[in-house]
Amino acid sequence: SGDLMSVKLRQLEAFYAVGQLGSMTLAAKKLNISQPAVSRLLASYSESIEFKLFNRQNGKLVPTQDARFLLREVGRLLDSLEHIDEITHSLTSGNAGHLKIACLPGFSTSHMPRVLSEFLINRPNVTVNLEPDGANRIFEWIISEQYDCGITDVFSDHPAVECKRIPMKTVCIMSEGNTLGKKKFITPEDLVNEPMIHSRRDSAFYRKLEEVFTLHKVKINSWIETRQFNSACMLVAEGRGISIVSEMDAREYESRGLIIKPFTPVIPHTLMLVRPKHTALSTIALEFLDFFESSLEPFRLKS
Repeated sequence: SGDLMSVKLRQLEAFYAVGQLGSMTLAAKKLNISQPAVSRLLASYSESIEFKLFNRQNGKLVPTQDARFLLREVGRLLDSLEHIDEITHSLTSGNAGHLKIACLPGFSTSHMPRVLSEFLINRPNVTVNLEPDGANRIFEWIISEQYDCGITDVFSDHPAVECKRIPMKTVCIMSEGNTLGKKKFITPEDLVNEPMIHSRRDSAFYRKLEEVFTLHKVKINSWIETRQFNSACMLVAEGRGISIVSEMDAREYESRGLIIKPFTPVIPHTLMLVRPKHTALSTIALEFLDFFESSLEPFRLKS
């Protein structure tokens, strides 16, 4: 039946072209086939229906009244098919579609909007759902395949989730006027008496921080505990406290009067790009994940 359909479609295209142009020669040119081919298609189409399609007037083929009515409908059909072709092309070339991204709240206000708007510049038909939430919630969404991808920093192995880990550079931040700002780099010993703003005690990053401080026999002078690096940056920018945060977040707030210094020993912060393992992602989702990952390049910790 597929062959029959395509023959039928070619007959309709020939009929429509002749109806529009009034000549087999012009129709053949438009369709990029020979004139005898157009003539054969018209003849076979004509046989399959009960009425005459064209009358010849002054050397021109003029549609009969029935054919005129039919031409309108065929025109609509061919337009729809062209539209379907365009949509299919957009989808396969990644210019259309819907993206569902879940990310940590810090990302939704700093890095993500810029990356996303850049990604969408050449993709006018893509719609997006961007949902900021906590790591556990992001994980649930990916497991239940409600989102194409998630950007988080917590991962527990799960058979339904594929995870790519990206180690990110971290830095020490302080407000302008802090005497430590004169140093080339900061060590745990430098921070003995400094009030620290740090991530939650149950986070992997805090555990790494604590390990390093313990190794250097320094106690973290805990002051404010906050889940997000960007709120730590804002608190430091307000003029108090010191924090060790992802460099990517620190650069976002640099213009608000943060001093950014390397911290040694290096404490990496691991970002996770997660996606459902058992569904094939759309072209657009795969492209976005690649695009997002390359946006992290300047802040990625090279091993």
